[in-house]
Amino acid sequence: MDNSIVVSTRIRLARNLKGYPFPSRLDSKRKNEIVQKVYNALKEGNSAISSDFQLIKVGELTRAQGLSFVEKHLISPEFINGDKEGRALVLKDDKKVSIMINEEDHVRIQIITDGLNLEGAYDLADKIDTLLDENLDFAFDEKLGYLTQCPTNLGTGMRASVMLHLPALQKTGALSRIGGNLSKLGLTIRGIYGEGTEPKGAMYQLSNQVTLGISESAAIENLKNITDQLASQEVKARETIMKSVSMRDTVHRSLGILKYALAVSHDEAMELLSNVRMGVVSGEITGITCETIDKLIPEIQPATMIVTAGENLDPEKRDILRAKTIRERLGA
Repeated sequence: MDNSIVVSTRIRLARNLKGYPFPSRLDSKRKNEIVQKVYNALKEGNSAISSDFQLIKVGELTRAQGLSFVEKHLISPEFINGDKEGRALVLKDDKKVSIMINEEDHVRIQIITDGLNLEGAYDLADKIDTLLDENLDFAFDEKLGYLTQCPTNLGTGMRASVMLHLPALQKTGALSRIGGNLSKLGLTIRGIYGEGTEPKGAMYQLSNQVTLGISESAAIENLKNITDQLASQEVKARETIMKSVSMRDTVHRSLGILKYALAVSHDEAMELLSNVRMGVVSGEITGITCETIDKLIPEIQPATMIVTAGENLDPEKRDILRAKTIRERLGA
């Protein structure tokens, strides 16, 4: 499957160190102990990638820098809220691997890849897990599997997810019906930043809910099968609605606004880019690729724009800069 519907793949593994309470019960001293142990385990591990990691202490980040990491899906929104002392992010140079230390669990390994690549993402996550396991003693029970603070993560401790662009299913109202059926299959569909967030630009996260009593390979296979089914339904719905002159007009008008607007808000930009992306994948719009749009989306997020600009931008300045960035990327 190409990336016309599946934008990216994420694998996350939750792990905790034996002999330490969960992060919510730890003081700053012991949290910092864990940070150092995890980072040392990575840097001193017997792997070619051990030198590729940098340690970032959450307490040293500005609010905008932290939110930018959230916008790029490198950390969870919860990770930068509340007490930041003793929390750290270990980031691989290519930004494909991020490890949150002392979020809900001691260690959360996260791999993000482009398109649908569940097996490849899991293989890399497993390598990082093995690298850490060489020097750390993870809390594990023969019956319950990996022990985690939240019982819903017991077992494999793995959450696999795919980011899907589903504009046609959203516009036809089919997603509300599909969402209810997915829970019966051990899956959940959420907004662009996961639990409790709204979809922006028709971007949705589909992920597994069951981690206990099921192997990693079985969970991945289940997610892959349902992703294929959703993609098939999206293609059919897209073919139907793109026959409408009104929908094709909406697509072209969206491109026109993006190419010539002098200011555009975040929510409007996400909706317009979603329409244009649907036009690209349906062949209605040429000369623009999905890759261009997919790289543009994180670039125009509010906090990321502030970090890139190197100064605090009020909403009006962000809207002006966002419009300028979009015009440049779309070749206006």
